[in-house]
Amino acid sequence: MLKSLALFVLIFCTTLVVTHSRVIQPNRVNIVQQTCTKTPFPALCIQYLNADPKSSTSNVNGLALIMVNVIKSKANIAVNKINQLTRSIPPNQKGALMLCSTRYTSIMGDVLLATRALQNGNPKFAVDNANDAVIEANSCEDGFFGKSPLTAENNVMRDASAITSAICRLLF
Repeated sequence: MLKSLALFVLIFCTTLVVTHSRVIQPNRVNIVQQTCTKTPFPALCIQYLNADPKSSTSNVNGLALIMVNVIKSKANIAVNKINQLTRSIPPNQKGALMLCSTRYTSIMGDVLLATRALQNGNPKFAVDNANDAVIEANSCEDGFFGKSPLTAENNVMRDASAITSAICRLLF
């Protein structure tokens, strides 16, 4: 009798845990998918957010903070490339490269301000900073008047920043 009761409790608890887990997981996935469908690049948004394990337990504000960190990561990649190019770029492109260095320094400032804005409940300011990152990346690209050695990095920055801006806008 006692073994039967223990078996029943074990089966009941297992069923409860499995059922509960099935309910929670799809909802967490749906928050990422639902949020990303409201951005200009849904598939890229899902890719970025799913790469961070915190996205599975985040709310929309948390997703926005994850995307701000994506901007930071992509800006660091661009800065590293700028530093590498400094040694090998033709002299006629050094000015444009220095402009890009300044632009990406500004983007790092935007990251800091957007993070603070989201932490302080001011998503409008985070939108402004994400939009500024788009402008800075475009300005870097345009500074080369043609073939830019940073096109890939600028495009990634533009897209990640546009996604971030759209997610932050959902917090209004």
